[in-house]
Order: sequence, then C-alpha cells, then structure tokens
Amino acid sequence: MKTIAVIFGGCSTEHDVSVITALASVIKPLEMTKRYKVVAVYIAKDGSWYCSERLKDIKLYQSGRLDEFLAREPKVKLDINGGFGLIRPGKLGGKSLHVDLVFPAMHGTHGEDGELMGLLEMANVPYVGCGVAASAVAMDKVLAKKVVEAGGKIKSTPWTWFYDYDLTHSTKNVMAAINKLEYPLFVKPAHLGSSIGISRIEKESELMNALEVAAHYDNKILVEQGVENLVEVTLPIMGNDELVLAQLEQPLTKPEDFFDFDTKYMQGGKKGKGTKGAQGYSQIPADLPKELYKKAQDVGLGVYLALGCSGIARVDMLVDTKAGNVYFNEVNPFPGGLYAHNWAKQGISNVELVQKLVEFAEERFAKRGKYETVFSTNYLKQF
Repeated sequence: MKTIAVIFGGCSTEHDVSVITALASVIKPLEMTKRYKVVAVYIAKDGSWYCSERLKDIKLYQSGRLDEFLAREPKVKLDINGGFGLIRPGKLGGKSLHVDLVFPAMHGTHGEDGELMGLLEMANVPYVGCGVAASAVAMDKVLAKKVVEAGGKIKSTPWTWFYDYDLTHSTKNVMAAINKLEYPLFVKPAHLGSSIGISRIEKESELMNALEVAAHYDNKILVEQGVENLVEVTLPIMGNDELVLAQLEQPLTKPEDFFDFDTKYMQGGKKGKGTKGAQGYSQIPADLPKELYKKAQDVGLGVYLALGCSGIARVDMLVDTKAGNVYFNEVNPFPGGLYAHNWAKQGISNVELVQKLVEFAEERFAKRGKYETVFSTNYLKQF
C-alpha cells in the first residue's frame, strides 16, 4: 500500500481554507479509496511542520486548543535524500517514514505559488497538481496576464500594475496609469487567492484606500477595469496531455457582491438558489448562449495550455454578454475544495476525483523520469 502525504495549512492568508480543503476534499476521499495510507502533514502558521492522526480531525481546529496540542507534539523533520521522508522524533524509532506521493493541499503563499513544488522536485517525489513554473506564474496575476496575452489570441480587460514602492515614491505616475482606465475598477494584491484584499471601487475618492488595502497584503498591485454586461464564469480543468473539462460555472452573486472572500466563503449558505460549492451558490452549467459558452471553454483551455498547467487548475473569466467578448481574469492552480461539486456534475465523485489526480501525478512523474538530467564531462579536470 502506497503512502500519500497530504500537506496543508502553511504561512498564508489562506491557511484556514487550506485546512478545509485538505480534511474534507482530499484526506477523506483518499482514505475512502482504501488504496493508500494517508498521512496528514500540517504546517502551522509559524512554519513548523507536524504529522499526527489527530490532525485529520476538524474538531481539533475548531476547539481553540490547537496551539496547546501542537506544543506537546514533536515537530517533523524532512528527509529529502533520494526521496521524500518524514522523521518524527520519538516516533518510529526516529526512522524516516517513506512517502510515495505528495498531495499538496496548500493555498496561496509558500505552497500553491510553486515554493512547495520546488522542494518536492528536489526530493524527486511525484506530487499532485501544477508544476513549479505553472504554479508560480499562475499565482502572480500580473505575470499570468502577460504570459497568456503574449500569444495574441486571449485578452484581459484593460489593466495596469505597479509595486507598493511606486505607490509611495511615484504616486503621480501610478495615478496617471490608473486614470486611463474607466470605473468601476478592481484593485487586487497580485499574488493572493481567495479574493483576499480585493476592492471594487466606483469613484476616484475610493481609490487610495483600496490601493492601501492591497499594499497591506502584497508588494505587487493589480488594477483592472470592470466589464459591462458582466457574467463571471469559471472552468475547472484536469489532466496533463489529454485534458478533461468540467462545466462552466456561474457564481450567483449580485453586482454589489463581487467575488471577495466573504462572498466566496462566509455567505454561501445564505444567498440565492443553485448548486452550493466552494464559492457559495452557483449555476452549472453557466447561463450563456451556445456559441459564447463554447468560446469561454476555448479561452479557458487556451489559458491552461499557455501557462503549462498540469494535474488540475481552474480558469476564471469575465464575459461581456452583449459584445460577446470573453476576457481572461486569473488562474487558480489549486482550486479550493478541488471544485468537487462541479466535477460531480460530470459524474465524477470525490473519490474518483482524487484517484484521477493521483494517477495524473504518477503519469507526469514517469514522463519526467524519461529525460536525462545528468551530463558527464571532463570539465572539472581542467582545474
């Protein structure tokens, strides 16, 4: 029986979302396959690593006594010599527990952004989800737009960006760039997910406060022009070479309830009718004319390929239903809850979903192993 380590938590503003994804959408269905030994690896908000069966219980996190529990737990050490192993002092005789595959369930900084994937690549262990480059680019909204738009076929709504340093030291230039856009505007931290730190503003008097909020979370700030006749859609995709598309999903929100953290996660059960998913209530499939629906699918697929995504990702788009335009918004390289509610509409259960993702990870790892990474020379003998 193979051992799968599910890594979650982390030093991220999306720490709590990661915990829910890991426990409900990854660990539970993995154990239901009865094919794997599933190990919970929790990264605390201070960056410490822990491994315990109790970390699979949501009640521990809800009890208010998590810190007390962790204070008694030994911290896990990593063994990345020829594989990925976990050493828990005082347990297993101090021996390394070999891990056959890693299922990262990390959202945001230090995990979903490619940092964890780099560690796993160095350890030479298969892992679920996008690789280092795709994860890093996808989690930088500015860089993702530049890469996707470079092909010339996919567009974003008009936008600009700058660093927090520019906001302080080149305020006039920043304002001049923003004033070329038309209100309403969306101000976002470039690297965060779960819509944390995003502001929707209707007039210039609201701008500076929105910029300061974004700069509180990130050193890179994105400002986007709103879309008229807007329908927001999102498209989950999975696979490596042969891709599987879920259905286009349309969040059921009012114009004043733009996709901020509260709308996504805190009000889901209180508003509207439809399918209850990771972002509250939504409609699956999205209510779009047939041709526009197909156009959005093509854009989503084009984005997935342009960024080199693998395993699973979710592409968010903005649709101007009157003009018939589909704009690329952003990519989530590890969708919250794996968007299992959407895949279920395709007849793919939670258990089948995680199993497929494990298979994709093993497939990519096997393919990567076919390429030579060592090159022998006599270069050192010259010195």
